[in-house]
Amino acid sequence: MNNNEKKILLCEDEDSIRDFVIINLERFGYKVTGVGSGEEAIEKFKATPNDFIMVLLDVMLPGIDGFTVCKEIRKINNVVGIIMLSAKSQEMDKVNGLMLGADDYITKPFSPSELTARIDALFRRISSSPVTPMISQNVDELVSGDFILNTRSHVLTKKDEIIDLTQVEFQLMEQFLKNPNTALERTVLLTNIWGEDFFGDEKIVDVNVRRLRMKIEDDPSAPQHLSTVWGFGYKWIE
Repeated sequence: MNNNEKKILLCEDEDSIRDFVIINLERFGYKVTGVGSGEEAIEKFKATPNDFIMVLLDVMLPGIDGFTVCKEIRKINNVVGIIMLSAKSQEMDKVNGLMLGADDYITKPFSPSELTARIDALFRRISSSPVTPMISQNVDELVSGDFILNTRSHVLTKKDEIIDLTQVEFQLMEQFLKNPNTALERTVLLTNIWGEDFFGDEKIVDVNVRRLRMKIEDDPSAPQHLSTVWGFGYKWIE
């Protein structure tokens, strides 16, 4: 493991919370860089876009809010893990953050154990996946119609055009293409992707599927491939 693998960028404007998070995460081996505004976060990330494996973003910030920062970071890096932190518990705030590319959402106040568990789970998912293309003569591919998912380089193409995916979106596509025409239960997807120790709401599956549809379907409102099995889960139709 190199020195960059456990680096986290924390954007939190309240000094006491920022210090609290840094102290607790550094106890578990993470190296945390703290900033107090969205502008600082974007500047810091742009300067070293491949330096951090994860970003923790407070939603309510002076100036640029956390949602905007999340959107800007996703334009730069589609692989880095993003967790939103917010005192708000409204459903739409969670949906907005996830739709903009966040991987998870934690509502304040949170315990050190909950925060660490969420970060550990996301870190395991990210660190187990390659973040740069690998050249190999034995390329593993999952093919379904116009779609080809390269499981080594983590690249999805549709009619030879690359579709940018986050780590979660890639893992969802992998689950669906490995189980074509099979209804996959939400709880199964949640366990396989987010892990058995995930603390959050299973609706995170629905939001990420919605985001994935927007990238892969010609008409996301009338999906031809990623179908909903009402009251159960989702199914990939070949």
